[in-house]
Amino acid sequence: MSLYRQLEQREQDQNPIRAGVIGAGKFGTMFLAQTLRLPGVHVVGIADLDVEQARSNLKLADWPADQYSASSLEAAHQSGATFICNDASALINSPLIDIIIECTGNPIVAVTHLTRAFAAGKHVVSATVEADALCGAALAMAAKDAGVIYSMAFGDQPALTCELVDWARTCGFEVTAAGRGHKWRPEYRFSTPDTVWDHWGLTVEQAERGRLNPKMFNSFLDGTKPAIESSAIANACGLSVPSNGLIYPSGSIDDIPNLMRPKADGGVLERTGMVEVINCLDDEGQPIDYDIRMGVFVCVHAVTDYQKNCLEEYKVKTDDSGRYMCAYKRWHLIGLELGMSVASVALRGEATGVADGFLGDVVSVAKRDLAVGEVLDGEGGYTVAGQLRPSDISVSMHALPLGLSGGIKLTRPVKADQVLTYDDVELDDGLDAVQMRHVVEKMLPGV
Repeated sequence: MSLYRQLEQREQDQNPIRAGVIGAGKFGTMFLAQTLRLPGVHVVGIADLDVEQARSNLKLADWPADQYSASSLEAAHQSGATFICNDASALINSPLIDIIIECTGNPIVAVTHLTRAFAAGKHVVSATVEADALCGAALAMAAKDAGVIYSMAFGDQPALTCELVDWARTCGFEVTAAGRGHKWRPEYRFSTPDTVWDHWGLTVEQAERGRLNPKMFNSFLDGTKPAIESSAIANACGLSVPSNGLIYPSGSIDDIPNLMRPKADGGVLERTGMVEVINCLDDEGQPIDYDIRMGVFVCVHAVTDYQKNCLEEYKVKTDDSGRYMCAYKRWHLIGLELGMSVASVALRGEATGVADGFLGDVVSVAKRDLAVGEVLDGEGGYTVAGQLRPSDISVSMHALPLGLSGGIKLTRPVKADQVLTYDDVELDDGLDAVQMRHVVEKMLPGV
């Protein structure tokens, strides 16, 4: 039975999936915009630090006012409406909620929400992929120990890539590479929230209309978010990451089979089975037609002559050897697609992507010369960007994870383009995120 039919059955049985959403920013609002059209799903509660902004976002997403006017979780449960509050713990601890959807985008806060939700016996779909890049395997282990499901968010590129990789392997193909697209120039790694919209391709007016956060969107542009999402893909799919970070090869979708193969076969990969990001700009910075900028891909290898011949017979677009092909989803719709995760977790008991190892990591790299006493502003800000590294390399050099770089003070000066280490900052070891990070680091041999 399809997920949608199962949702319809839950609606008919008056037994909806009871969800609590933490964070009503862009991602959360995109999901909430869809929920009124989803049978069998009841958003019982929404928690956001700015309740009035959350109400405003719901209005923007075409929610009728009476739908978010419930006076309590109990009233929401009885009426089918939604209660809005500023207390995430109220949702996490409520017996009226089955599944928590974490959409804060803040890995420090998110890890606390996630671990407390596990302890409360709640399944969790996390749209805060930053937490997954920081300590995903430890979070997955904690969820398993608690007997609940922890899942990446469908609509975000990592979960969509996991689906493609699973398709390829279940069909019997060898996966040579998987990843996402991006618009990239080397100088973008120094971009700040002040320069993001010019590079991104939106006007200030368009950004304000969509209530887009320049700091968050800058994290895409400066390479941080591609690194975070590539790390999440690697750790969920068992893929390797490039030794010195993403290389962003330029190409169209049709170029992917030639690019995403090992160097020995004419491609750009160090080895088979890696993550990478395809650049939609050529070497001159001009757009490439038929790009994968907003989508995801998997590249597979026909290891037998019979497989190769089948690709040829069915007119599949391959590399010049006829042995590598690409399957892809050209667009990702972010929170608009999150219902797939909610339904999969609640109805099938299956995550839409979850880390089962620690192969890729995201290190903090200075955007400019930084002085003693400066406070780092984390993802997408003015001080650091995230870059992908193999976890055994990052941990051995004591690199500061990007997910811990928000709101901490420097104790030593750091030069531009230098990787920061734990020794460069004051870190609060009492934070749940720091403790979970130490757990995941100890998963590596020899640590």
